[in-house]
Amino acid sequence: MGGKDYYQILGIPKNASDEDIKKAYRKLALKYHPDKNKAAGAEEKFKEVAEAYEVLSDKKKKDIYDKYGEEGLKSSGPTAGNAGGHGGTYTYQFHGDPRATFAQFFGTSSPFQAFFDIGGSRMFGGFDDDMEVDDIGLGGIRGAPGGAFRSQSFNVHGSPTKTKGRDQDPPIEHDLYVTLEEINKGCTKKMKISRRVLQPDGTLKKEEKVLTINIKPGWKAGTKITFQKEGDQTRNKIPADIVFIIRDKPHSLFKREGSDIRYTAKILLKHALCGTVICVPTLTGEKIQLSLLDEIIKPTTVKRIPAKGLPFPKEPNRRGDLLVNFDIKFPDSLSTNVKDILYDTLPNEC
Repeated sequence: MGGKDYYQILGIPKNASDEDIKKAYRKLALKYHPDKNKAAGAEEKFKEVAEAYEVLSDKKKKDIYDKYGEEGLKSSGPTAGNAGGHGGTYTYQFHGDPRATFAQFFGTSSPFQAFFDIGGSRMFGGFDDDMEVDDIGLGGIRGAPGGAFRSQSFNVHGSPTKTKGRDQDPPIEHDLYVTLEEINKGCTKKMKISRRVLQPDGTLKKEEKVLTINIKPGWKAGTKITFQKEGDQTRNKIPADIVFIIRDKPHSLFKREGSDIRYTAKILLKHALCGTVICVPTLTGEKIQLSLLDEIIKPTTVKRIPAKGLPFPKEPNRRGDLLVNFDIKFPDSLSTNVKDILYDTLPNEC
């Protein structure tokens, strides 16, 4: 099977589900969209991703491609036609307009607005990827007429709002990256947006404003904060909602698992066998001494330090745990003398 590997282009396995294919396209299309990504090769990558999605999201094209590859898909021979189960011939040729694919998927060919994290290091010219969430709770966020709220659902392709015969433009989504330290304490993010507003005379005017988001301690990755009708407005349509999606910023020491956090301690093999005491860091900067003197540490050993994780979203007075994994460093070589000692000392049974 020759030609392009569409699965590789989208970064998914060949047994990927329809939802996996959509998710991969969404992420990569936003990443390489020419309005956002000005790097060399980004536009060509944007086109490749669109072509891959068009093929793999269409069952007929996908079946032919899986059997005969790109060459079979784009040939007009009888083999390709029969592979589709329709007889005769079948020819596919990408139309060459990735923006059209993008517009069909997102409801607009260029949804990017100007988002800026005021007071932070992040200045961002668009939005990115995809999640789970919490219950709807009004309040806690300021800056939008009608308010903003945390949403339980996550549905990019949901039905648009209709009011008196007018459809609402699709929501504009933006990933909002926060550190685990910020999730631990809660924080405030100020996001500057730029949008187009329909004037009484029918013209569109650019408008800027600052939205304030109060992130509560323990909020989960994937939590959505929606500012209703704060996005672009096109003629005869209700302004789009702006949706910020909480994402975990990668941490150098910890990984979040719900309200627990996981830390990997590196120890020597001799310490794993003979015992040691290690210092475990925490999100608050505190160091906790953990004694390993009375046991043998195995690669599968996990130690749990209670109440040193993140706050529970609905019960901020309660906390998850700090889980400690172990990365045991084995020596690269052993002298004959050491080998003899270990052979005579260590038990023989498995």
